[in-house]
Amino acid sequence: MNIIRYEPYPTLSNAFDRLAALREDMDRLFDSPFGSFFRTPGSLRNWSPALDVYENKDDFTVVVELPGLKKEEIDVSLHGDILTISGERKTEEKKEGQGFRTERFYGSFQRTVSLTAAVDAKKVKASYKDGILKVVLPKAEEAKPKQIEVSVS
Repeated sequence: MNIIRYEPYPTLSNAFDRLAALREDMDRLFDSPFGSFFRTPGSLRNWSPALDVYENKDDFTVVVELPGLKKEEIDVSLHGDILTISGERKTEEKKEGQGFRTERFYGSFQRTVSLTAAVDAKKVKASYKDGILKVVLPKAEEAKPKQIEVSVS
C-alpha cells in the first residue's frame, strides 16, 4: 500500500500518476492467484501494447512496443485525425511437458490515438525495427503554428 500526501488541488500530472498507479494495482490483482479466474483459456485475450505519443510544431510521432511481431502482422491506418494500430500476436506451439506459467500476452490488439491537429496523410511514414513501430505524422500546413510579426506604430 502506498501513502499519498493529500493535495487539496492536485495537478493534472499527479492525477495521471494516480491513474497509472491504479492501473498497476489492477494488473497485479489480475496476475494474482485469482487472476486465472478472470483470464480466458490459453492466455488468448486482447492486450494493449505500450505506446508513446510525442508532438512538436511540425509533426506527431507515435512509438509502439510490439516485440515478436512481423511487420506483416501489424496494420496502421489513418482516418481523419484518428490513428489506429492493430494486429495479432499468435501463440507459440506448446511442447509437451514444458512450461507451467504464461505471462506473455497473445491475441489481437488495437490502439487508437486521437490527434489534436490535422495531419498530411500523404507524408505519413511508418518504420518497424527491433520490435518498435515508429509512425511519424507530419502536421498539415494549416495546423502548424504561424509566427505573426507585430509592427509598432
